[in-house]
Amino acid sequence: MAKRSDIAVAMTIAGSDPGGGAGLQADLKTFAALRVYGFSVITAVIAQNSAQLTRLDPVDPSLVAAQIETVVAERRPDSLKTGALASAAIVDTIADAIRILRLPAPVVDPVMVSSSGARLLDLQGEQMMRDRLLPLARIVTPNIPEAEVLSGLTIDGPAAMRVAARAIRRTGARAVVIKGGHPFMREAGAATAQATKSIDLFYDGRSFTELSGARISGGGAHGTGCAFAAAIAAWLARGVELEAAVRRAKSFVTRALRSGLTLGAGRTVLDHFARN
Repeated sequence: MAKRSDIAVAMTIAGSDPGGGAGLQADLKTFAALRVYGFSVITAVIAQNSAQLTRLDPVDPSLVAAQIETVVAERRPDSLKTGALASAAIVDTIADAIRILRLPAPVVDPVMVSSSGARLLDLQGEQMMRDRLLPLARIVTPNIPEAEVLSGLTIDGPAAMRVAARAIRRTGARAVVIKGGHPFMREAGAATAQATKSIDLFYDGRSFTELSGARISGGGAHGTGCAFAAAIAAWLARGVELEAAVRRAKSFVTRALRSGLTLGAGRTVLDHFARN
């Protein structure tokens, strides 16, 4: 059997989704689609599907630490992505692990509330994320509501997105990309390109870059934020520069959303293995 030591490896630290549309299951599919080997560390066992979340049980923080330590003992990942972290204690544990084990600066998807409205991180965890995890981040990938929480600002249009991006970067994160797919952007941009384009805002502390893509009709899909952050981590693992990784991740999600699947009565889920 052939052995390979040169394959890129990305690690996801996130909660589960038994429906496979989000969480670490979706992260692993994203890694595989982009030809990256995936490690996974589970933070919470979650009962959910594309339409609803009915239960969340956090994993004991010591077990989260043990998972990280055990896989890192075999192979240090080339990139790292965090998703739903459930509690302040788990956020604190992950920050310690990143520092002590000298793991790559993470792609932080600051998951706080599910698309169905269920809380995925407690309020103490939000503060712990700002204090301990964001200062370690390679990039933070909030949607509009998450960016409002992290920045403490109201975002009512593109100009406010820039102010919020600066505020989030002042937490210590090296870069931030605020996703522009939230419904208010369609309302605020009714007479502009925002009506037909999905425009994300990338800020690295030096300049702002608007990343534009075609807006796909419909109500969005379950797990787009997970796939976006995971795709950034995958491209970083393969050695791609950060802004290019973000651009490629946006293209990946657009393609997966355009070929989205309906499995039942719930929301659309992404086709992570869609091709052009």
